[in-house]
Amino acid sequence: MTSERRLSLETLGSLPETVARPGYDPATTTAGIVHLGVGAFHRAHQAVYLDDILAADPQWAIIGASLRRPDMRDALGGQDNLYTVAVRSGEGTRLRVVGSIKTILVAPEDPEALIAAMVDPKVKIVTLTVTEKGYCHDPATGDLNPEHPDIKADLADPRAPTSAPGLLVEALRRRKAASIVPFTVMPCDNLPANGPTVHRIMAQYAALIDPDLARFVEYDVAVAGTMVDRIVPATTEAEIAEIDAALGLSDAWPVVTEPFTQWVIEDRFPTGRPDFAAVGAEMVADVEPYERMKLRMLNGSHSTLAYLGYLAGYQTVSQTMADPAYEQLVRQLMTEEVMPTLDMPGTDLAAYRDALIARFHNPALKHRTWQIAMDGSQKLPQRFLGTVRDRLAAGQPIHRLALGIAGWMRYVTGTDETGAAIDVRDPLAARLKALGEEAGRDPERLAAAYLGVEDVFGRDLREDAAFVRVVTEALAQLLEKGAAATVQKYAG
Repeated sequence: MTSERRLSLETLGSLPETVARPGYDPATTTAGIVHLGVGAFHRAHQAVYLDDILAADPQWAIIGASLRRPDMRDALGGQDNLYTVAVRSGEGTRLRVVGSIKTILVAPEDPEALIAAMVDPKVKIVTLTVTEKGYCHDPATGDLNPEHPDIKADLADPRAPTSAPGLLVEALRRRKAASIVPFTVMPCDNLPANGPTVHRIMAQYAALIDPDLARFVEYDVAVAGTMVDRIVPATTEAEIAEIDAALGLSDAWPVVTEPFTQWVIEDRFPTGRPDFAAVGAEMVADVEPYERMKLRMLNGSHSTLAYLGYLAGYQTVSQTMADPAYEQLVRQLMTEEVMPTLDMPGTDLAAYRDALIARFHNPALKHRTWQIAMDGSQKLPQRFLGTVRDRLAAGQPIHRLALGIAGWMRYVTGTDETGAAIDVRDPLAARLKALGEEAGRDPERLAAAYLGVEDVFGRDLREDAAFVRVVTEALAQLLEKGAAATVQKYAG
């Protein structure tokens, strides 16, 4: 039976000895970081690193912010914003209670409270995990999309923004007006060159408001790029019940993750920062090579498994990897098509590949292929298309990359191989479904329709005959033979 007593500061002392807990009193910390986008990943990754730091340096607690819904605030508010991280592997589960989040604000309910928190001089860093679509940009170019509905709304009333770029720029404007030094912006999302990209998006947004503000954002605001890595599936009701039973307390929203965690950070913090390196983060001058490695090897393989695995009826990544053909496909994808595009002296890419394959096999993580398949139109440019362009420029084959892209095309038609509807979650879902219905099951028409989506593919790839040919061939195989048989063929 689940306990009716909630996890809280008052009940921390009653936890079993096997459950790790904060090595400090969460009530005595102060907030030095505001985080936009308090989801599962942030709570299993950055908030855990900060939890380790707070025992030695209590000025770096987190004010979290939800930019859309109150769910997280409502779930954790009744338990002093404490929550459990369950680290699962084939060897079992380790539980840890994290206390680094001081409070959670809900931007749509009270945007002024969030902006005031970002303007507070004690806040030195604003971090973000708002997903690729949260930056309101064009994934194909990396530039701000001024026609995005959220951006248009913010430009109509820039003092009361709701988008991530709008909130950042308005808070920076107010700090400038009050002669408060700007905070460092630290994006932790899977964007290529996420530091320069987010810096450019902010400056472009500011330029639409005031040229002087744009110059301030461009030249006086530091943006620290990052590479973040930890697999964090959505928590299921069964996992919540299991964790509650182990705690002897009720936790409204724990997170489940893997043992592996990595955080690579550009050291650009003119107003100060926590000692990230002391808790395992790697501080570097340029994070872009690490980002590129992770986006192309981990995320590209993950998306390949998600689309082709879902179409074959596999619900999770570990189930997909249990099919030898799928494991062979992603091994070949990384070894033969991705790794040759990466220039990282001193990094053992083969060892990184092998570690990824072992992580994908983790049976204790129920990472749903459907979850990874979300927002593919925002993910393809950085997970696949940079590698594709590099390979094409070098005259090298892209057959497995093309299969992953074709898997996305087949998936976003919205109908699976049994004829059942697919719940496609994507900002372009309606448009993609309409294109699929108009093209039908003709692979040439279908591939041409999707390659014509400039938001994803730009203009160059649809005009590259070699690229169009291999993607169309892969899509034809998927339509005719199905995902499992096609993967078998490509991995053979």
